Amino acid sequence: MSDKPLILAADDDPDILTLIRLALERAGFEIMGAPDGRAALELARERPPAMAVLDLSMPHMNGLELTAALRADEATATIPIVILTAAVQSSDIEAARVAGADAHIKKPFSPRDLRGRVIEFLGDPAGD
Repeated sequence: MSDKPLILAADDDPDILTLIRLALERAGFEIMGAPDGRAALELARERPPAMAVLDLSMPHMNGLELTAALRADEATATIPIVILTAAVQSSDIEAARVAGADAHIKKPFSPRDLRGRVIEFLGDPAGD
C-alpha cells in the first residue's frame, strides 16, 4: 500500500479518466479509477479514499447519487468531493452542493486547475 493520498476518480469517458489519473499521479497522488458510479462506490467501500473527483453524468449511478452515497457512509462522509461537469446551469451546481459536493470544476478542465483544486483540499504530497 502506498503512503500517497488516495483519490477516487470516476468518469465514464476513459480519456477523461486517463487525464485525471495522469494529472494527479504526476502531482504525487495515488488514483483509483472507476467507469461509473456503482463501481466507484464499491471501490470506495473497499478502500476509503482521501478525496473523490466525480463526473456528474455517469451510468448506473450519477455523480449526485454517488456523492450522496459517499456522504451517507461513515468511512467517506467527510472526504472532499469535487464534481466534474459540462453542465454550467446554476441549478446543476446547486444540486451538486446540496448532494454534498465541496466544489465543482467545469469541463473541459485543465489538468493544472484540477491539481490545484486537489492540493487545496489535501495539501501538496510533494511538500512544495
